Amino acid sequence: MHRLYQKIDRRKTRSIKVGNLEVGGDSPILVQTMTNTLTSDVKATLNQINRVVKVGADIVRVSVPDKDSSFALKEICKKADVPIIADIHFHYQRAIESAINGASCLRINPGNIGSKEKIKDVVKAAKDYNCSIRIGVNGGSLEKNILEKYAEPNPDALVESALYNIKILEDNDFFNFKVSVKASDIFLAIKAYENLSSICDYPLHLGITEAGGRRAGSIKSSIGIGQLLLKGIGDTIRVSLSDEPEEEVRVGFEILKSLGLRNKGIKIISCPSCARQQFPVIETVKKLEKSLEDIITPLTVSIIGCVVNGPGEATMTQIGITGGGNGTHMIYVDGKKDHRIKNEDLSIYLENIIRKKAADIDKLGDKLV
Repeated sequence: MHRLYQKIDRRKTRSIKVGNLEVGGDSPILVQTMTNTLTSDVKATLNQINRVVKVGADIVRVSVPDKDSSFALKEICKKADVPIIADIHFHYQRAIESAINGASCLRINPGNIGSKEKIKDVVKAAKDYNCSIRIGVNGGSLEKNILEKYAEPNPDALVESALYNIKILEDNDFFNFKVSVKASDIFLAIKAYENLSSICDYPLHLGITEAGGRRAGSIKSSIGIGQLLLKGIGDTIRVSLSDEPEEEVRVGFEILKSLGLRNKGIKIISCPSCARQQFPVIETVKKLEKSLEDIITPLTVSIIGCVVNGPGEATMTQIGITGGGNGTHMIYVDGKKDHRIKNEDLSIYLENIIRKKAADIDKLGDKLV
């Protein structure tokens, strides 16, 4: 039942701490997202954080544009079940306040924080409050001198900006940080990450920034992030969509599951359906995807509408169904024929046996996420 014929060799990076999580080294690749509420609205922000955590988010970033937001972090960080990253631009005081109020990580560009003294103050706060830093280089907000040098964003410009900011932190004896070199252009981002990964061993946070809406953004992110992951590059990821944060998390995990890098939750293998289907495959899959979102136990399910590919797929999954004639369908468990069913509500029937299988796995202590 094992589908992974080639294991991806991940690039060896330093290990840093983001709250209670390890990032880099031998740690799993983590999925993060970002809230789109006003951070100063504590209730709305916590509600959104709880929703994304429910679908699997490991880390959540919140924007901190003003003092009300940085002080709201005190309650948000205390009540959130995952590490919170404070997203800071330009205002060094907001970074200091965020560290004091419980942020696990600061997303900044040290080069646009201000004077050397201001940078030292931010680094001191990060050290004093066990707060990591993410150097967030972006093709849309490069330093003025670098943009003038290269005329436009390109891989060399992004890497030069990253190295400039890395040196600032290293000169302040600070090493608990990760780096990103994001761009909305897939090829630009991929080349920048490849170049940076060849010359530094800090953990890298991957993303194709401003990727677009649900469909276009998911495709762009899958291509860009997926290519880098296939090359062993990347320690955390964020899929940036003009959509709800929950969708970013779902797509992020689908990318990792497709590459065999994380096995959290239900992985459904299903056919696109055709005239041979013996039950409504598309409708069944849609219902199961929604009803099984809360399960984090790794479990692979095949839902195939006919006997052409169904038996072969079912032998490689833990739960499978293959459509048969006269409304009778074969259920497989652990790759073997188990029993036939007829005249059942398939989405409800399958949900029940999938949940039972997940519970059995949990009892055996085989919950590898």
